[in-house]
Parts: sequence; C-alpha cells; structure tokens
Amino acid sequence: MSGSTTWKRVGPTLRQVLVIVAVVLLLTGLIRLFLVRVYHIPSESMEDTLQVGDRVAVSLLVPQVMDLRRGDVVVFRDTKGWLPAVHDDGLVTSVLRVAGLVPERADENVVKRVVGLPGDHVRWEPGDAGLTVNGVEVTEPYLFAGDAPSEEPFDVVVPAGRLWVLGDHRSRSADSRAHRDGPGAGFVSVDDLVGRAEARVWPVSRWGSAGSDPDTFAGVPEASR
Repeated sequence: MSGSTTWKRVGPTLRQVLVIVAVVLLLTGLIRLFLVRVYHIPSESMEDTLQVGDRVAVSLLVPQVMDLRRGDVVVFRDTKGWLPAVHDDGLVTSVLRVAGLVPERADENVVKRVVGLPGDHVRWEPGDAGLTVNGVEVTEPYLFAGDAPSEEPFDVVVPAGRLWVLGDHRSRSADSRAHRDGPGAGFVSVDDLVGRAEARVWPVSRWGSAGSDPDTFAGVPEASR
C-alpha cells in the first residue's frame, strides 16, 4: 500500500479528530468566558466547607445576572494584595489555563463567605454568641468546629459597592477582619467579584454543594439606606 493511499484513508479521520478537538476547546473556552470557571482551594480558611485541594465550579452569572446574597461563598480577584505573590506560570500551563483545562491560579483569587452586603451593619464582640447583622444575631452552622464567630471584635457598616467577607475557619482565615488597616479597609469591591462557588467538582469523593447558605441570614432585615 502506497504512502499516498494510506494518507488518503487516515487523512479524513485525522481531520475529524482535529475538528472535534477544536470544537471542544472552543466550547470550553466559551463556557469558561461566560458561564463557569474552576478554582483550586489552596488553604484552610474555608474548612470544613471547602478543604485544601478541592476544585470548585464558580458561576460567572453572579452578581451580573443572579443576585448576590448574604451567606454566598464567592471568589474575588485579589486587587488589594491580601495574598503573597507566586511565580508566573510556564507557557504550557498558561495555555491550558486559558483553555479552561487547569484551574485558575490560587494566588490571584480569594474564596470567602459574604456576611455583609452594601449598607449592612455587621458587628461582633467577645461574649456574643454570633455575628449581629442589621441588629439580628446570626448562628452560623458552617463554622469550623470549635471556632468562635471571630477572634477579634469588629463593628462595621459596609459602604456602597463593597462587601464584608469572612472565612468559615475563622481562626485560620485572613479575611476582611485582618485587612482593616490595608487598602480598602478590609472591604471587597463588588466589581472584583468573579462569581459564586456553586459546586465542589474534584476530587470525586467531595462532589457536592460549595456551601453557600443564604438561609442562615433569612431573618436579617434589609439595610437602612
């Protein structure tokens, strides 16, 4: 069998494979661009809700299309320098990340829980059983076992366009409380939000909800404007 004959037989199959691969990459890129991205959990700050090594699928429709809620687990861009710098990716990893085949960089994004929306009055002081949001004390069932609602007192009114965010593992979380003296005074800009974590997608043994819990704040009234 001549080489040209072999190529004629193999050629269409190869072209079909290449077309399929191209379509898959295109669809993956579009989904990643407009709907969902996957992020890696690098630290203990959201335990036990999210554990080190978990991969979470994040909806990019929040808050542009779907409402942001108290109790939501969110991913936001670290524009205020909360995280230590990490070396740049190599070319191959960068390409795979753009294609959505590897998770987003953990050193550029932060995962926390929203406990204060714009206008909310959020406070805690030693002796309080739970956070107080707009005058209502809240019991948070997702807190890491043995942790208090906070280890330091705070009393804040969330500015317009900002959020107050905390980690579930309060004793191991450098969240809004830890950055009150830094840029933004610990508040996170709504414009920095990537989206809401919707599901744990890896490892398989951890499949399930990413832990958003708006019901915990169901009794909290809207902020006074």
